[in-house]
Amino acid sequence: MRRREFITLIGGAAAWPLAALAQQPAMPVIGLLNSATPEGFSDYLRAFRQGLKESGYVEGENLAIEYRWAENEPERLPVLAADLVRRQVKVIAAIGTPAVMAAATATTTIPIVFGVPEDPARLGLVASLARPGGNATGVNFFSAELAAKRLEFLRELVPTAKRVAVLLNPAEPTIAAANLRDVEGAASAVAVQIRVFNASTIAEIDTAFAALASERPDALFISSGPFFINRRVQIAHLATRYAIPAIGSPRVFPEAGGLMSYSASIGDAWRQVGVYTGRILKGAKPSDLPVVQSTKFELVINTSTARMLGLTVPDKLLVAADEVIE
Repeated sequence: MRRREFITLIGGAAAWPLAALAQQPAMPVIGLLNSATPEGFSDYLRAFRQGLKESGYVEGENLAIEYRWAENEPERLPVLAADLVRRQVKVIAAIGTPAVMAAATATTTIPIVFGVPEDPARLGLVASLARPGGNATGVNFFSAELAAKRLEFLRELVPTAKRVAVLLNPAEPTIAAANLRDVEGAASAVAVQIRVFNASTIAEIDTAFAALASERPDALFISSGPFFINRRVQIAHLATRYAIPAIGSPRVFPEAGGLMSYSASIGDAWRQVGVYTGRILKGAKPSDLPVVQSTKFELVINTSTARMLGLTVPDKLLVAADEVIE
Protein backbone atom coordinates (compact mmCIF):
# COMPACT_ATOMS: atom_id res chain seq x y z
CA MET A 1 0.00 0.00 0.00
CA ARG A 2 1.35 3.39 -0.98
CA ARG A 3 1.89 6.00 1.77
CA ARG A 4 -0.79 8.38 0.35
CA GLU A 5 -3.44 5.61 0.35
CA PHE A 6 -2.53 4.70 3.96
CA ILE A 7 -2.96 8.31 5.14
CA THR A 8 -6.29 8.52 3.33
CA LEU A 9 -7.55 5.39 5.07
CA ILE A 10 -6.42 6.64 8.48
CA GLY A 11 -8.12 9.99 7.89
CA GLY A 12 -11.37 8.31 6.86
CA ALA A 13 -11.35 6.06 9.95
CA ALA A 14 -10.84 9.07 12.20
CA ALA A 15 -13.83 10.77 10.63
CA TRP A 16 -16.25 7.90 11.35
CA PRO A 17 -16.80 8.55 15.09
CA LEU A 18 -17.12 12.30 14.43
CA ALA A 19 -19.80 11.65 11.83
CA ALA A 20 -21.62 9.30 14.19
CA LEU A 21 -21.42 11.90 16.97
CA ALA A 22 -22.86 14.58 14.71
CA GLN A 23 -25.86 12.37 13.98
CA GLN A 24 -26.72 11.86 17.67
CA PRO A 25 -29.82 13.74 18.85
CA ALA A 26 -29.21 16.92 20.83
CA MET A 27 -29.53 16.62 24.61
CA PRO A 28 -32.96 17.94 25.69
CA VAL A 29 -32.93 21.08 27.82
CA ILE A 30 -35.51 21.84 30.51
CA GLY A 31 -35.93 24.91 32.69
CA LEU A 32 -36.42 25.09 36.46
CA LEU A 33 -38.05 28.28 37.76
CA ASN A 34 -38.32 29.34 41.40
CA SER A 35 -38.68 32.63 43.21
CA ALA A 36 -36.20 31.82 45.99
CA THR A 37 -32.46 31.14 46.00
CA PRO A 38 -30.79 27.74 45.60
CA GLU A 39 -29.34 27.93 49.12
CA GLY A 40 -31.43 25.77 51.40
CA PHE A 41 -33.10 23.92 48.53
CA SER A 42 -30.42 21.26 48.02
CA ASP A 43 -32.60 18.46 49.43
CA TYR A 44 -35.52 19.48 47.21
CA LEU A 45 -33.29 19.65 44.13
CA ARG A 46 -31.98 16.20 44.97
CA ALA A 47 -35.57 14.95 45.10
CA PHE A 48 -36.34 16.62 41.76
CA ARG A 49 -33.35 14.94 40.12
CA GLN A 50 -34.42 11.62 41.67
CA GLY A 51 -37.81 11.99 39.98
CA LEU A 52 -36.11 12.68 36.66
CA LYS A 53 -33.94 9.62 37.15
CA GLU A 54 -37.01 7.47 37.80
CA SER A 55 -38.21 8.56 34.35
CA GLY A 56 -34.86 7.78 32.74
CA TYR A 57 -33.13 11.18 32.75
CA VAL A 58 -29.88 12.15 34.46
CA GLU A 59 -28.60 15.71 34.41
CA GLY A 60 -25.35 15.96 32.48
CA GLU A 61 -25.77 12.57 30.84
CA ASN A 62 -28.91 12.77 28.73
CA LEU A 63 -30.47 16.00 30.03
CA ALA A 64 -29.48 19.63 30.62
CA ILE A 65 -31.21 21.94 33.10
CA GLU A 66 -31.36 25.73 32.89
CA TYR A 67 -31.88 27.04 36.44
CA ARG A 68 -33.62 30.37 36.98
CA TRP A 69 -33.77 31.61 40.59
CA ALA A 70 -35.39 34.98 41.31
CA GLU A 71 -33.26 35.44 44.45
CA ASN A 72 -36.32 36.28 46.58
CA GLU A 73 -37.38 39.01 44.14
CA PRO A 74 -40.63 37.64 42.67
CA GLU A 75 -40.95 40.62 40.34
CA ARG A 76 -38.05 39.14 38.34
CA LEU A 77 -39.96 35.95 37.55
CA PRO A 78 -41.70 37.17 34.33
CA VAL A 79 -38.31 38.07 32.81
CA LEU A 80 -36.79 34.76 33.87
CA ALA A 81 -39.77 32.81 32.51
CA ALA A 82 -39.60 34.72 29.22
CA ASP A 83 -35.90 33.85 28.96
CA LEU A 84 -36.66 30.13 29.28
CA VAL A 85 -39.31 30.47 26.58
CA ARG A 86 -36.86 32.30 24.33
CA ARG A 87 -34.37 29.46 24.82
CA GLN A 88 -37.09 27.03 23.72
CA VAL A 89 -36.65 24.62 26.60
CA LYS A 90 -38.62 21.38 26.26
CA VAL A 91 -40.38 21.67 29.64
CA ILE A 92 -40.55 24.31 32.38
CA ALA A 93 -40.64 22.92 35.92
CA ALA A 94 -42.01 25.75 38.08
CA ILE A 95 -42.19 25.33 41.85
CA GLY A 96 -44.24 27.73 43.95
CA THR A 97 -47.27 29.77 42.95
CA PRO A 98 -45.40 32.96 41.88
CA ALA A 99 -43.09 30.98 39.57
CA VAL A 100 -45.94 28.94 38.10
CA MET A 101 -48.06 32.00 37.37
CA ALA A 102 -45.10 33.67 35.63
CA ALA A 103 -44.50 30.57 33.50
CA ALA A 104 -48.19 30.27 32.61
CA THR A 105 -48.22 33.91 31.49
CA ALA A 106 -45.04 33.46 29.44
CA THR A 107 -46.18 30.48 27.37
CA THR A 108 -49.26 28.50 26.39
CA THR A 109 -47.32 26.03 24.25
CA ILE A 110 -44.25 24.85 26.19
CA PRO A 111 -45.29 22.17 28.72
CA ILE A 112 -45.26 23.34 32.35
CA VAL A 113 -44.95 20.98 35.31
CA PHE A 114 -45.90 22.85 38.47
CA GLY A 115 -45.67 22.36 42.20
CA VAL A 116 -48.19 24.60 43.95
CA PRO A 117 -49.38 24.76 47.58
CA GLU A 118 -53.06 25.18 46.70
CA ASP A 119 -55.79 24.13 44.26
CA PRO A 120 -54.39 24.70 40.73
CA ALA A 121 -57.91 24.77 39.28
CA ARG A 122 -58.76 27.70 41.54
CA LEU A 123 -55.60 29.40 40.28
CA GLY A 124 -56.76 28.89 36.69
CA LEU A 125 -53.80 26.67 35.80
CA VAL A 126 -55.90 23.63 34.82
CA ALA A 127 -59.47 22.98 33.74
CA SER A 128 -59.78 20.22 36.33
CA LEU A 129 -57.52 18.01 38.41
CA ALA A 130 -58.39 14.87 36.47
CA ARG A 131 -58.16 16.48 33.02
CA PRO A 132 -55.86 19.52 33.07
CA GLY A 133 -56.70 20.29 29.46
CA GLY A 134 -53.88 22.73 28.63
CA ASN A 135 -50.10 22.89 28.66
CA ALA A 136 -49.74 22.56 32.45
CA THR A 137 -50.01 19.83 35.05
CA GLY A 138 -48.17 18.93 38.22
CA VAL A 139 -48.53 18.58 41.97
CA ASN A 140 -50.70 20.20 44.62
CA PHE A 141 -48.95 19.89 47.98
CA PHE A 142 -51.75 21.56 49.96
CA SER A 143 -49.71 24.01 52.02
CA ALA A 144 -52.34 26.75 52.09
CA GLU A 145 -55.23 24.32 52.57
CA LEU A 146 -53.53 22.95 55.68
CA ALA A 147 -53.52 26.33 57.44
CA ALA A 148 -56.49 25.38 59.61
CA LYS A 149 -54.86 22.12 60.71
CA ARG A 150 -51.63 23.98 61.43
CA LEU A 151 -53.48 26.38 63.73
CA GLU A 152 -55.15 23.43 65.46
CA PHE A 153 -51.77 21.81 66.24
CA LEU A 154 -50.40 25.13 67.48
CA ARG A 155 -53.28 25.52 69.92
CA GLU A 156 -52.87 21.94 71.15
CA LEU A 157 -49.31 22.84 72.11
CA VAL A 158 -50.31 26.27 73.46
CA PRO A 159 -53.93 25.73 74.63
CA THR A 160 -54.12 29.17 76.27
CA ALA A 161 -53.39 30.96 72.98
CA LYS A 162 -56.08 33.54 72.24
CA ARG A 163 -54.02 36.06 70.25
CA VAL A 164 -52.11 34.62 67.31
CA ALA A 165 -49.82 36.62 65.04
CA VAL A 166 -49.66 35.67 61.36
CA LEU A 167 -46.47 36.36 59.40
CA LEU A 168 -47.21 36.92 55.70
CA ASN A 169 -45.11 37.86 52.68
CA PRO A 170 -47.05 40.41 50.56
CA ALA A 171 -44.55 39.90 47.72
CA GLU A 172 -46.14 36.46 47.30
CA PRO A 173 -49.75 37.74 47.22
CA THR A 174 -51.49 34.56 46.07
CA ILE A 175 -49.83 32.44 48.76
CA ALA A 176 -50.39 35.10 51.42
CA ALA A 177 -54.07 35.51 50.54
CA ALA A 178 -54.70 31.75 50.61
CA ASN A 179 -52.97 31.32 53.98
CA LEU A 180 -54.76 34.28 55.52
CA ARG A 181 -58.16 33.19 54.21
CA ASP A 182 -57.88 29.73 55.69
CA VAL A 183 -56.30 30.70 59.00
CA GLU A 184 -58.88 33.47 59.55
CA GLY A 185 -61.69 30.97 59.05
CA ALA A 186 -60.12 28.52 61.47
CA ALA A 187 -59.39 31.23 64.05
CA SER A 188 -62.94 32.52 63.95
CA ALA A 189 -64.29 29.05 64.69
CA VAL A 190 -62.27 28.80 67.91
CA ALA A 191 -62.51 32.46 68.99
CA VAL A 192 -58.85 33.27 68.36
CA GLN A 193 -57.83 36.82 67.45
CA ILE A 194 -55.55 37.22 64.43
CA ARG A 195 -53.00 40.00 63.93
CA VAL A 196 -51.13 40.18 60.61
CA PHE A 197 -47.46 41.12 60.29
CA ASN A 198 -45.92 41.54 56.83
CA ALA A 199 -42.34 40.89 55.76
CA SER A 200 -40.82 40.63 52.26
CA THR A 201 -37.14 41.23 53.05
CA ILE A 202 -34.58 40.16 55.62
CA ALA A 203 -34.79 43.56 57.32
CA GLU A 204 -38.59 43.44 57.38
CA ILE A 205 -38.49 40.07 59.14
CA ASP A 206 -36.37 41.68 61.87
CA THR A 207 -38.82 44.61 62.06
CA ALA A 208 -41.83 42.29 62.25
CA PHE A 209 -40.33 40.34 65.15
CA ALA A 210 -39.45 43.54 66.98
CA ALA A 211 -43.13 44.50 66.70
CA LEU A 212 -44.11 41.01 67.84
CA ALA A 213 -41.89 41.38 70.88
CA SER A 214 -43.69 44.60 71.73
CA GLU A 215 -47.22 43.26 71.26
CA ARG A 216 -46.54 39.85 72.87
CA PRO A 217 -48.98 37.56 71.02
CA ASP A 218 -49.52 34.10 72.46
CA ALA A 219 -48.23 32.31 69.37
CA LEU A 220 -47.09 32.81 65.77
CA PHE A 221 -48.38 31.26 62.54
CA ILE A 222 -45.82 31.45 59.70
CA SER A 223 -47.26 31.52 56.19
CA SER A 224 -46.00 29.07 53.59
CA GLY A 225 -43.92 30.28 50.67
CA PRO A 226 -40.39 30.02 49.25
CA PHE A 227 -39.10 33.25 50.85
CA PHE A 228 -39.83 32.11 54.39
CA ILE A 229 -38.31 28.71 53.60
CA ASN A 230 -35.14 30.51 52.53
CA ARG A 231 -35.17 32.56 55.76
CA ARG A 232 -36.08 29.69 58.09
CA VAL A 233 -32.92 29.95 60.21
CA GLN A 234 -33.47 33.66 60.78
CA ILE A 235 -37.15 33.13 61.65
CA ALA A 236 -36.44 30.19 63.97
CA HIS A 237 -33.74 32.17 65.76
CA LEU A 238 -35.96 35.24 66.24
CA ALA A 239 -38.93 33.18 67.44
CA THR A 240 -36.72 31.54 70.06
CA ARG A 241 -35.04 34.82 71.00
CA TYR A 242 -38.39 36.51 71.63
CA ALA A 243 -39.91 33.35 73.18
CA ILE A 244 -42.81 33.12 70.71
CA PRO A 245 -44.19 29.61 70.05
CA ALA A 246 -44.38 29.33 66.25
CA ILE A 247 -45.49 26.84 63.65
CA GLY A 248 -44.23 26.81 60.07
CA SER A 249 -45.13 24.91 56.95
CA PRO A 250 -42.46 22.40 55.82
CA ARG A 251 -40.28 20.35 58.14
CA VAL A 252 -37.24 22.52 57.43
CA PHE A 253 -38.47 24.96 60.12
CA PRO A 254 -38.10 22.64 63.12
CA GLU A 255 -34.98 21.18 61.52
CA ALA A 256 -33.55 24.72 61.61
CA GLY A 257 -34.46 25.12 65.27
CA GLY A 258 -38.09 26.19 64.99
CA LEU A 259 -40.75 24.75 67.25
CA MET A 260 -42.96 22.72 64.91
CA SER A 261 -44.31 22.29 61.39
CA TYR A 262 -47.12 20.57 59.59
CA SER A 263 -47.23 20.13 55.83
CA ALA A 264 -47.25 17.73 52.97
CA SER A 265 -43.89 16.18 52.16
CA ILE A 266 -42.38 18.94 50.03
CA GLY A 267 -39.48 16.73 49.02
CA ASP A 268 -41.88 14.15 47.64
CA ALA A 269 -43.70 16.89 45.72
CA TRP A 270 -40.43 17.97 44.07
CA ARG A 271 -39.71 14.33 43.21
CA GLN A 272 -43.09 13.98 41.53
CA VAL A 273 -42.48 17.18 39.53
CA GLY A 274 -39.31 15.49 38.28
CA VAL A 275 -41.22 12.31 37.38
CA TYR A 276 -43.82 14.24 35.36
CA THR A 277 -41.12 16.30 33.64
CA GLY A 278 -39.45 13.10 32.50
CA ARG A 279 -42.72 11.60 31.29
CA ILE A 280 -43.42 14.67 29.18
CA LEU A 281 -39.93 14.52 27.69
CA LYS A 282 -40.80 10.97 26.65
CA GLY A 283 -43.91 12.17 24.83
CA ALA A 284 -46.73 12.40 27.37
CA LYS A 285 -48.99 15.46 27.09
CA PRO A 286 -49.66 17.65 30.14
CA SER A 287 -53.36 17.67 29.29
CA ASP A 288 -53.45 13.88 29.77
CA LEU A 289 -51.56 13.76 33.09
CA PRO A 290 -53.88 14.29 36.08
CA VAL A 291 -52.73 16.62 38.83
CA VAL A 292 -51.07 14.70 41.65
CA GLN A 293 -52.50 15.41 45.10
CA SER A 294 -50.07 14.96 47.98
CA THR A 295 -51.05 12.12 50.30
CA LYS A 296 -48.04 12.15 52.64
CA PHE A 297 -48.24 14.69 55.48
CA GLU A 298 -45.72 15.37 58.23
CA LEU A 299 -46.04 16.77 61.74
CA VAL A 300 -42.54 17.54 63.07
CA ILE A 301 -41.87 18.83 66.59
CA ASN A 302 -38.60 20.11 68.01
CA THR A 303 -38.82 19.22 71.71
CA SER A 304 -35.51 20.92 72.44
CA THR A 305 -36.99 24.22 71.29
CA ALA A 306 -40.17 23.50 73.25
CA ARG A 307 -38.13 23.13 76.43
CA MET A 308 -36.31 26.40 75.72
CA LEU A 309 -39.73 28.08 75.44
CA GLY A 310 -40.92 26.48 78.68
CA LEU A 311 -43.50 24.33 76.90
CA THR A 312 -44.45 20.74 77.65
CA VAL A 313 -45.44 18.85 74.53
CA PRO A 314 -48.64 16.86 75.22
CA ASP A 315 -48.39 13.10 74.77
CA LYS A 316 -51.18 13.35 72.20
CA LEU A 317 -48.96 15.48 69.95
CA LEU A 318 -45.89 13.34 70.53
CA VAL A 319 -47.83 10.27 69.42
CA ALA A 320 -49.22 12.07 66.40
CA ALA A 321 -45.82 13.47 65.32
CA ASP A 322 -44.10 11.88 62.34
CA GLU A 323 -40.76 13.00 63.75
CA VAL A 324 -39.63 14.38 67.09
CA ILE A 325 -36.38 16.32 67.06
CA GLU A 326 -34.62 16.13 70.42
